[in-house]
Amino acid sequence: MGQPKTFVNNILAFAEVLLSVFVFCVLYYLFFGNLIIDKDYLVLGVCMVMAWSILLKRLDVSKIYKINPYSYILLHYVIALGCGFIGLIFLVFLLQLEISRFFLLSFIAVDFVLLYFFIIGVYFYAKVQRKKGLYNSNILVIGDKHVGAFINKIESNPLWGYHIKGIVTDNPDVKEKFESMYTIYSIDSLKEVLVQEPIDELYYCRSSLDNKLVSNLIYMCLEIGVTFRVSSQILSLAQAKSKIYYLGESPYFTFQNTPKQNFNLALKNIFDRIFALCVLLFLSPVFLIIAILIKLDSKGPVFFKQVRSGLRGREFMVYKFRSMCDGAEDMLESMKDENEQEGPVFKVKNDKRITKIGSFLRKTSLDELPQFINVLKGDMSVVGPRPPLPAEVKQYKTWQTRRLSMKPGITCIWQVSGRNNIPFEQWMKLDLQYIDTWSLGLDFMIILKTVKTVLKHDGQ
Repeated sequence: MGQPKTFVNNILAFAEVLLSVFVFCVLYYLFFGNLIIDKDYLVLGVCMVMAWSILLKRLDVSKIYKINPYSYILLHYVIALGCGFIGLIFLVFLLQLEISRFFLLSFIAVDFVLLYFFIIGVYFYAKVQRKKGLYNSNILVIGDKHVGAFINKIESNPLWGYHIKGIVTDNPDVKEKFESMYTIYSIDSLKEVLVQEPIDELYYCRSSLDNKLVSNLIYMCLEIGVTFRVSSQILSLAQAKSKIYYLGESPYFTFQNTPKQNFNLALKNIFDRIFALCVLLFLSPVFLIIAILIKLDSKGPVFFKQVRSGLRGREFMVYKFRSMCDGAEDMLESMKDENEQEGPVFKVKNDKRITKIGSFLRKTSLDELPQFINVLKGDMSVVGPRPPLPAEVKQYKTWQTRRLSMKPGITCIWQVSGRNNIPFEQWMKLDLQYIDTWSLGLDFMIILKTVKTVLKHDGQ
């Protein structure tokens, strides 16, 4: 499978470079009305071809994506062409080329749009082909009573191109639920199945890790040539990032499962401050309008302030637009029986304390806007686990406190995954998933999905 994919990806890279050359030539003709390219522009074009050939491959852009969202692909093109643009600008100054800056900007803009939609077209075509049953991957799933979530995810995303050939389990409930849909195998017959059936990938989706079994499965799959995947949610130890740390001359094998990408975290912090400042400046008229509406709608202050727990449990004052009647906090004790959310958090869908304008603010998530003040102060990030109340933290299970190992944010995976419709424990697991898989790219995708959620008025 690897060689055909590599060949196709190389063809895609070549096609994208050709498309960029075409854009360069067409724009040159439109700008200067001449098909004979000037020497300086010819040098620029040759350097562009070399740079694009390297960037599109090195940054893993020219490939057929299978399950990555469009925002992920968009981010890769922003990075690739952004680096390319900076490189070409540097080249122009270094070689003192007489190049129109507007031409260069136009080329980058048009090339970015065409390359992105070209790969999206290829991506969509591949999805259509997988929908027809072509290029699918046959998978076998080892699971227990929790395997249903994985199976539902595969079933609800047919365009991913995964076809479940069977389930390996000894759980009677799983057998009863899925035996009419899939072939059920025992763990003892697994090797025979892998040898005789056309299985491409084996997924280990049990809730607990059997070290001996997993080791045997790894060797078995390596021997047969089948890809083996283990759910990251069960690798509480193995998923931890490990490295050798020296204390003096003594080496220590170190495990950690919180992000320690100091450079990227610094970039995240810089982005947070700049983004928050821009939001506060550009949306200041919106702040004023909301403030007036709140004052006209009910008595009380415009802003609601509340102590929350931040990084490592550090307490800070969070700001929101007031969406409830004045004194709503004092009414909480008498409403505890109405709580609709599991765990230590309190959520009521039709909360009688919410004002008319407050209902709109919550539905559109506009009540969260003042938290950009917290981001500007450094208490919060744009993306990160939501800051809990100190009283809620006291009721956390030990494993749930790890969500405090990263600075809290205005939005996170939970915010774009159903919010109140998600059980408390799954909410906690989504936050830990964010921490375990954090990257600048993931933040970028969550921000785009948050914008979509806000526009659809999915807030609660």
